[in-house]
Amino acid sequence: MTTHYLVLSGLLFAIGAMGVLIRRNAIVVFMCVELMLNACNLAFVAFSRQVGNLDGQIIAFFVMVVAAAEVVVGLAIIVTIFRTRRSASVDDANLLKY
Repeated sequence: MTTHYLVLSGLLFAIGAMGVLIRRNAIVVFMCVELMLNACNLAFVAFSRQVGNLDGQIIAFFVMVVAAAEVVVGLAIIVTIFRTRRSASVDDANLLKY
């Protein structure tokens, strides 16, 4: 049963990675990164359940805490880019330094 969760985790991670590589909208790229983090959480919990200890679940909890902080900072950067350039494109991110 653990292999099903790991296959699902790998599939979700691959979908997120393809979204990061292909899409140009910053919000979509941001959601794909969050999908990749959730895929890692699923793998941590699956391995934790297979082994029988809580270490993987604790790590998944800390990854969720870091992801919440990432959401706050990432959305603030995306809003700043949108306010200055009226676009949420990833290509406009390097224009923040000017």
